[in-house]
Amino acid sequence: MLEQLLKGGFMMIPLMVCSLVSLAVVYDRWMAFRANKQIDTLSLRAKVLASLRAGNIDAAIDECAAAGGPVASVLLAGLRSYKHLHGKNESSETMRLVVGQVMEDYSAQAMSTVNKRLDVLTTVGTAAPLLGMTGTVTGMIVSFAGLAAKGSMAGGGGAVADGIAEALVTTAAGLIIALTAVIPQSVFNRWSDEIELEIEESTADFVEFILTHH
Repeated sequence: MLEQLLKGGFMMIPLMVCSLVSLAVVYDRWMAFRANKQIDTLSLRAKVLASLRAGNIDAAIDECAAAGGPVASVLLAGLRSYKHLHGKNESSETMRLVVGQVMEDYSAQAMSTVNKRLDVLTTVGTAAPLLGMTGTVTGMIVSFAGLAAKGSMAGGGGAVADGIAEALVTTAAGLIIALTAVIPQSVFNRWSDEIELEIEESTADFVEFILTHH
């Protein structure tokens, strides 16, 4: 297998770099999403609302601080804003607007962290096939240049065929590397959408609480 890869020529170097970068990002994001999936956000939201109904804002804040993760972080930002406004006896409408805006702004930051480095997989998925095709084209140029130097298809046909076969290794490698980046990215994007939906639901629950219980 290694011998076949080495036959791909110098274009295999950037392809291997793309492969290593892609695998590193996939591992990093896999571990991050795996850790997030271990957080029971439904239970967290229930505990936060229960603490708020009991009038214990600090307990709700402690729940979110201990839980961690993007959903808890957004709730934590909203709770701290709510506590600040609650101490000033602001109206429920003012609280709803301010807390809702704070949570919306912080959710953008939280989602930026969730989607961190996913653009690298997009770049690898786009660049790897192009690098592979470039290696194939340059390999074919070299093969036909060798044929032209020999001046006869009869004498160099076999060498040309071998050269083209070797050149196609880069195209195959590029496509495989692209697939190992694009498929995980698709899965990560779906998990990211689920987290974003949980953040929106948590924000809606909190805002509704402010309107109905303050």
